[in-house]
Amino acid sequence: MDQNLTYLLINLFTISYPLAQSFEWRLKLYKKWFALLPAILITGIIFIIWDVIKTHYGVWWFNNDYLLGMYLINLPLEEWLFFITVPYACVFIYEVLNYYIKKDIFGKYYNSISYVLIALLTFTAAFNIDKAYTSVAFLSLAAYLLILVLFVRPKWLGKFYLAYIVSMIPFFIVNGILTNLPVVLYNNSENLSIRIFSIPIEDTMYSMLLFLMNVSIYEYFMARWKFIKEA
Repeated sequence: MDQNLTYLLINLFTISYPLAQSFEWRLKLYKKWFALLPAILITGIIFIIWDVIKTHYGVWWFNNDYLLGMYLINLPLEEWLFFITVPYACVFIYEVLNYYIKKDIFGKYYNSISYVLIALLTFTAAFNIDKAYTSVAFLSLAAYLLILVLFVRPKWLGKFYLAYIVSMIPFFIVNGILTNLPVVLYNNSENLSIRIFSIPIEDTMYSMLLFLMNVSIYEYFMARWKFIKEA
């Protein structure tokens, strides 16, 4: 296998099963694409801007040995695809769990979980404000969570936390490959230098924010569609 196909194949592996199962007769995720695709697009724009800036300043960069060599705005084509394939797979996990697990396991605790996370993230970022990846990732997630808890008050947040925990299984597989080869390299002076296997701990919070933004926008469009349908 041509190793230049590595990142592309990781993207295809990530989305292949979720995309195929989107047409499964029970889940029928394809009927919710009207909400999912805008969520991926809106979140993707925000994360791509972030990615372009961080790559420009050397917070992280990419190994050309595992890339096709096609770049757009300083990012490899595969990185653009990442913000489609990974969010799609994450929302697929969220929908599968919602379908098969009716009980909201964290329903009574999601506010407490959120406030603890906000406090820990803010505290860690404040004491590492000089580290670009740590401070931005942690503060961004803390701020987004705070907005959700104070103003949106989503009833689905407990279900999101369950989905996020489950998503850590494929996360460690995909990100483990990306960081172990490595396809993506990090400037350790811009992070805590704490790794889970080969994965910077910041990636877990980056992943949570990416997942959370997609789910929140997806749920917004689903709620709007339900409102219009019932009107």
